[in-house]
Amino acid sequence: MTSTVKIYHNPECGTSRNTLALIQNAGIEPTVVHYLQMPPSQDELRRMIQDANLTVRQAIRSNVAPYSDLGLDQEDWSDEQLIDFMLQYPLLINRPFVVTELGTRLARPSEVVLDILPFPQKGAFSKEDGEKIVDENGQRLK
Repeated sequence: MTSTVKIYHNPECGTSRNTLALIQNAGIEPTVVHYLQMPPSQDELRRMIQDANLTVRQAIRSNVAPYSDLGLDQEDWSDEQLIDFMLQYPLLINRPFVVTELGTRLARPSEVVLDILPFPQKGAFSKEDGEKIVDENGQRLK
């Protein structure tokens, strides 16, 4: 099926892998952006954060070394400064962001992506840890 779906993906992240698999379970082959190698532009990042109704602080990963090394927990950093750090150190960008014609979401947990997919699930889906998300009829379980 044709659809414009883009995922900012980190293949090392289970949530990102589960999100990509849910997109594919709807019969969609998304554009996959390996954002650690090819970060979004400043405008793209700002737009994704805004479109997902997040604050910049909600979109930044706080459990990685650059966050603590740079002292980003201090409240005096502006949003623009935080975005600059996120682009300089893409590991600071929380993931996975998914952009579709129906909206933008930070898919944490991965099933949040179901809210913005243009096509229904084609069958059952369980996360890598075995948690069932979609039943055999393609219906969301939670």
